[in-house]
Amino acid sequence: MQPMVTDFTRRKLLRTALGAMTVVPAAGLLSACSMGKTTQPPKLIGCSRTPAGAYSVVVASQDGQPIYQFALPGRGHGIAIQPNGTLAAAFSRRPGQYLQVFDYQSGQEWPIRAAAPERHYYGHGVFSADGNYLYATEGVKTSSEGVIGVYDIKAGMAKVAEFTGFGIGPHEVVLADEHTLAIGVGGVHTQGRKPLNLDSMQPALVYLDVQTGGVLERVELEDKRLSIRHLSVTDTGEIACGQQYRGEPEQAAPLVALHRRGQPLRHLQADDEQWLRFNHYVASIASVDGYLLATSPRGNCYGIWHEASMELVEIRPLVDASGVGVIDGEWLVGSGSGKVLTITPPKQVRAYQSPVMWDNHWNVLPS
Repeated sequence: MQPMVTDFTRRKLLRTALGAMTVVPAAGLLSACSMGKTTQPPKLIGCSRTPAGAYSVVVASQDGQPIYQFALPGRGHGIAIQPNGTLAAAFSRRPGQYLQVFDYQSGQEWPIRAAAPERHYYGHGVFSADGNYLYATEGVKTSSEGVIGVYDIKAGMAKVAEFTGFGIGPHEVVLADEHTLAIGVGGVHTQGRKPLNLDSMQPALVYLDVQTGGVLERVELEDKRLSIRHLSVTDTGEIACGQQYRGEPEQAAPLVALHRRGQPLRHLQADDEQWLRFNHYVASIASVDGYLLATSPRGNCYGIWHEASMELVEIRPLVDASGVGVIDGEWLVGSGSGKVLTITPPKQVRAYQSPVMWDNHWNVLPS
C-alpha cells in the first residue's frame, strides 16, 4: 500500500515547484486592470495566492496567462459565473467573511458584501438560470446550520431570502436544472475550521426548489464520515460529488460518486491504495465525453474515470492539483504550482506554465 501524501509533503512539493517559476508580484494585485503580456481572449477565472500571502481573482487566457486581476481581502475559494451576462462572484474560503461580485469583461468591482455578524460564507455559490439571483452557501456561526442566501442582482445584491432546514455544513451548490439547486451538505459542525461533531455527522446530497427552498430530495451517505464537499453537473446530467473522508488516516474510502434524481448514489471504483493517493480529499470535478476528472490538491494528483463502467482509467501526479474546467471537449486543469494541463479524454496531455498560483477552483468563461 502506498503512503498518503501529507499536507506537509504537499507544501514542500509546492515550494520546490514554485522555486522554478516566476510568480505574479503582490504589487500587481492592486490594479483591477493589471494587464498580462498575452493577447489571447479571457477564458478562465480563478482565485489565486502568492508566497507573500496576498490573495486575488485572476482572469486568464486558456493557457493560464493573466489578463487582469484584483486583490481580495482574504483567501478566495469558489467562483460563480452569470449565465447570459458578464458578472462573476468570488466567495471567501470557509469560514468566509465576504463575497465579491465583479464584471469579468471590464474588471469593474462591485462593493464587497460582508457576512452578517451571525453568519459565515461557506466558499461557493451559483447564479440562477436567468442570471438575476445569486445563491450562496452560508452557515450560522454558533451551530453551522446550513443556509442558502438568496441575493437579488438587480437590487444591488440585496438579500431577499434564506433557505434553511436542509442540514449543517453545506459547501458547494450547483444548478441541477433551472428549477433545482443541488447542495453538497458536509454534515460537519465547525468552530472556525475545527470539526466538533465527527461522531454524529449527517452528510447528504440535497436538492432544493429554487423558488421556495423546499427540500425535493435528500440522499444520505451510508458512511457518515464521508463529507460531501464539491459538485458538478456531468455532460449526461448527473450530479458528480467529490468527498472528504473524516475517518482514520489509514482507512480508504470512495471519494467520488454520481447521482441521478430518484436513484441511489453510485460510488466510482478504485482500489484502496488508489483512493489513498487522494489523501482523503477531492476538490474540483468535470466530465467530458463520458469521462470524469477529479483533482486532489492534498494528494497532489488527479484521477480520470470512465463514467459508464465507473472504472478508474488512471491517476497522475500534479503538485497542488486544483481547478478543472472544460473547453472545446478538453479538460483544462490548473495547479498551485502554476502548471496548466490541457487533457484530451481519456488521457492525452499537453502542459503549459502559468505565472499564477491557482487555488482549489476555477471556472471556464462562456465563448
